[in-house]
Amino acid sequence: MAKRTSLPSPKRISLPKEHDASVPSRAGRPTRNQPGYWIYGHHAVEAALDNPDRVIHEFLATHEASAQFAHARVSPQVVDRERLDRLCDRDAVHQGVCLRVEPLTPPHFLDALSRPGPILVLDQVTDPRNIGAILRSAAAFGACAVLVQDRNTPQESGSMAKAASGALDIVPILREVNLSRALASLQREGLWIVGLDAGGTRLDGAAFSGRRIALVLGAEGAGLRRLTRETCDEIVSVYMPGNMESLNVSNAAAVALYEIARIK
Repeated sequence: MAKRTSLPSPKRISLPKEHDASVPSRAGRPTRNQPGYWIYGHHAVEAALDNPDRVIHEFLATHEASAQFAHARVSPQVVDRERLDRLCDRDAVHQGVCLRVEPLTPPHFLDALSRPGPILVLDQVTDPRNIGAILRSAAAFGACAVLVQDRNTPQESGSMAKAASGALDIVPILREVNLSRALASLQREGLWIVGLDAGGTRLDGAAFSGRRIALVLGAEGAGLRRLTRETCDEIVSVYMPGNMESLNVSNAAAVALYEIARIK
């Protein structure tokens, strides 16, 4: 078994140096005197409240929405909808609830692998909404974790949590400095590294029966980086008989996870 190496903890969100603490900031960021960030939307807030590892600082809700959280471990402070509008990302659908939380601390690398299911590895996927959607698919199809490169991946945010629809508190995100070394560690733990990229052999879930998979997805357009691709044991692509050459990375992840999960 590979030697345990500690993964770096998520970085705290950097807050502006100059900001009027009496005025709520945009894009889910608290003011400079408030730690953490804002999660919004019913499913995201409910999952965070149900997660005992999630540190919660503040819970705000409209009068109508607060009734749905009467038995939550943190009682909501009733506020008007306009205040929530100011706290969330522009045009965000907060559904009347906002929760100020601390980012989660990722589990140990091998502790995450003790959970069942494949692991997803993201190679420079930088859109928080794509990452959130991938987390949602990972939860739906029983993936154990999502592993990312720390330097090129956004931190937890309200938009990521909303897109994940609660999965941010279900599927852990692991952060590694060097993705190629992380893939090598997965290989030493007995995982078969499968890169999803154009030009690969057709993905057939039955071909991986009896093998545990690490599914590697690259950024849209760029795909897998050369060193990442060379580290993979196999390169595959999803079957698309139509007239589109590619899928959004989160859609591709969902299709691939379904194909892998259907053989169970």
